[in-house]
Amino acid sequence: MHALILVLLIAVTPEATSSSLPRAPGWTTSRLLASPHATQAAAGDRESVYAISSTTVARYDRATGCLTATVTSPDTKHLNSGFLYAGKVWCAHSNYPAVPHESDIRVYDPTAGTLTVHHVFPDPPGSLVWCVQRDGCWWCCFARYGDENARTVLVEYEPGSFDHERRRFTFPMEIIADWDGMSGSGGIWEGDTLLVSHHHFRVLYRLRLPKTGGTLELVEALHCPFPGQGFATDPVTGGLIGIDRTRRAVVFADRDAN
Repeated sequence: MHALILVLLIAVTPEATSSSLPRAPGWTTSRLLASPHATQAAAGDRESVYAISSTTVARYDRATGCLTATVTSPDTKHLNSGFLYAGKVWCAHSNYPAVPHESDIRVYDPTAGTLTVHHVFPDPPGSLVWCVQRDGCWWCCFARYGDENARTVLVEYEPGSFDHERRRFTFPMEIIADWDGMSGSGGIWEGDTLLVSHHHFRVLYRLRLPKTGGTLELVEALHCPFPGQGFATDPVTGGLIGIDRTRRAVVFADRDAN
């Protein structure tokens, strides 16, 4: 009975709190697109919007909001994010919450209508939660949870490879303390800084690479209208695309005028 009560408490407490960090103005909601698949992440290109659940990538017509396609595969367990590259949606995938950790990258090809495994990490340092490319290099965030939060790492790989690690970074303690036992569920590059989302708080952390050492540096915390999870840059507006999993909606966000 005590174990059941503990599980229930863990399940309901995250949404009851918010980030403890002071937040500067960041982004505000400009549009919502309802989708039952908006539970893990969202991304978009100029014609389509993609809502991602643990097992499915759903494609919507950007102009009309109409569902045009869905795709999954029999062994898909926990998709975590989506990144548009070369006309395809690159998704971080893991076996979370199972252990030992299994992580891979799955690619949705809208033209072929397929979701296929692109790369399997043989011994991942955690659960892969997001992957993005910058200057030819892939950056992958592997999350650890609870008492192991501090072991969450951001790994940079050699250009064009997921097999050869170039360097890795941990997260600053003030962010780890703010994670509420979870982790940084989404991330994108914005210029020379990283924007990293929470798991369930309406906050984005702006981080930069350190000049020395292996710990990312916190620049500022910013308000965002979507409560955590995977997000992406909006190539049409220059804003962001995220999700509100409680409302089952894709959230379009514009930069705050203030």
